[in-house]
Amino acid sequence: MKNAKRLAALFLTAAVLLTAGCSRKTVTSQSSVWFIAKSTNTEFWKSAFAGANAAKSEYNVDLTICGPETEEDYEEQNRLIDEAVAAGADAIVYSAISYTKNAEAITRAAKQGLKIAVIDSDVDSDGVGVRIGTDNVEAGRMAGRAALQTDWDSLTVGIVNFDLGSRNGQERESGFREALAGDPRVKDIYTINVNTDATTAQVRTVQLLVEHPEINVIVGFNEPIAVGAAMAVHSLGLAGRVRMVGFDTNVKCIDLLQSGAVSALIVQNPYAMGYLGVEAVCNLLDGQTYRTAELLDTATRTVTKETMFTIENQKALFSFG
Repeated sequence: MKNAKRLAALFLTAAVLLTAGCSRKTVTSQSSVWFIAKSTNTEFWKSAFAGANAAKSEYNVDLTICGPETEEDYEEQNRLIDEAVAAGADAIVYSAISYTKNAEAITRAAKQGLKIAVIDSDVDSDGVGVRIGTDNVEAGRMAGRAALQTDWDSLTVGIVNFDLGSRNGQERESGFREALAGDPRVKDIYTINVNTDATTAQVRTVQLLVEHPEINVIVGFNEPIAVGAAMAVHSLGLAGRVRMVGFDTNVKCIDLLQSGAVSALIVQNPYAMGYLGVEAVCNLLDGQTYRTAELLDTATRTVTKETMFTIENQKALFSFG
């Protein structure tokens, strides 16, 4: 109960302190922590940065926040990991674009003595000291249950997912398919994988819906893709005829939830991920150990039009500031 209350508190609205690129906040001669995100452009990551900055102030660390421009550029992430090592960082808070292609760089950093906390998206490295984030398989199941909350007799599903190399997207799809597997109403499932970009996701989702007009359920597995897929449903005038389930939250998705173009949002807690990531590497530097096979699970909730105005859901929906 204590941990649940703590995570709920970390859903509080926070001002966004960093918006793009790398920005170093210097604190006098304290541990140097680098936060290397998947990108710096979405409300999800801005909320995570706000959490990291709150922990930075509390733990008095020298924090560098950076990431590539797109969530496909694993090579830039590898370069930033090596840059952190060269700059004399003590620890890295990290979210992997590629489970496998980022592994060597993280292992290299750990062998140089850096403490590593993974948040949001895992990496295949035994150099990781702690894992923090969403139980992505369960979040996928939550999306599946939300998709099935209809009295329609027949369901044809379109999945709009992101890069195949990203662990969290594949885990969400696995959980989603698991939730749908026992429902005889589900006739077909069509899957596309797109770059993590709302415009690309919208174009590809429109193409999917035109090619398969029988689709009446669409799910998008992260914030930009959910925005693009929801905009596709809206632009084709399919609100009410296509049940749209998205991940994460921003102003556009909230508006579409209220209008009915989005039926449900699976809302994660990136603020908590950022805060707990910085806190955890500070603990690692102080000698604390974690069970690396176990995930420190942050709060995730399903929000619908009917439930979006509760106090707790308002905190979750507007945690990006």
